[in-house]
Amino acid sequence: MLSKKVKEIMTTDVITTAPDVDVVCAFEKLMKNKISSLPVVDDGNLVGIITATDVGHNLILDKYEIGTNVEEIMIKPVVIVSPEDDLEAAIKIMKENANSGILMQLPVVEDGKLVGIISDGDIIQEIL
Repeated sequence: MLSKKVKEIMTTDVITTAPDVDVVCAFEKLMKNKISSLPVVDDGNLVGIITATDVGHNLILDKYEIGTNVEEIMIKPVVIVSPEDDLEAAIKIMKENANSGILMQLPVVEDGKLVGIISDGDIIQEIL
């Protein structure tokens, strides 16, 4: 199971945002689509990522000024995985790059372009 390639189970129709989008609009997109992260893409290149947890927490605490853009708060550099990596490698990347616990999503990048995203849930569904 863990020898399967990321490309075999990744989501390819990734919902993204641009760096110049208002944080509130990006958070609404996260909530509307019931997703936990939004890769930030500029001219087809992955430049950052935001998470519902980080954005929601900071909105509640009123930490953003009116007009704050995604570019100002996005996480960068982004921890990524290749479509050719196997699931075991993806799990290791998730574990090794988390502050505590495990990263929940990994953007899948090939030749500098975002081609998919894989989540911890995708991997769990595959191995169970």
